[in-house]
Amino acid sequence: MNKPISPQKSPYKVMVEKGKTYFWCTCGLSNKQPFCDGSHKKDAKFRSLKYLADETKEVFFCGCKMTEHSPFCDGTHSKL
Repeated sequence: MNKPISPQKSPYKVMVEKGKTYFWCTCGLSNKQPFCDGSHKKDAKFRSLKYLADETKEVFFCGCKMTEHSPFCDGTHSKL
């Protein structure tokens, strides 16, 4: 697999908690989107991306996996 799979074209709206670490799925194979469940291990090219929340707030994690501002949505999905 050379490119990630896009599980959805829209972002995932998630309430993150200050001080908590999240692991964003970069391959698109996880069954726990937008977070990693280890499915990338089938293809050694991908690894999860660590995100540490600096405050409690709503964020928009990329659902298409094509963003240039990982792990956040940048509107790339509208070009797919």
